[in-house]
Amino acid sequence: MAIVWIPPLIRPLTEGKSQVEVAGVTVREIVQALDARYPGVAERLVEEDRIRPGLSVAVDGTVGNKGLREPVGPDSEVHFVPAMTGG
Repeated sequence: MAIVWIPPLIRPLTEGKSQVEVAGVTVREIVQALDARYPGVAERLVEEDRIRPGLSVAVDGTVGNKGLREPVGPDSEVHFVPAMTGG
């Protein structure tokens, strides 16, 4: 199962856990599994079927451009992080 690192602002929904293990082969499935276990998580991570503005998702240290369709391996690490903006 993938290890998902939980952003600090969402940890109240995950009983204070900073990381959890969930199954899924895409970021979408990971979010769905998180929301099934911790209701309300999906609302904080997803908006209109996309990763919320201001957030990025990194799988195994790489921020991809596929959003919820980003593939996740069985031993992957998934991080939801504030998006870098500016110039």
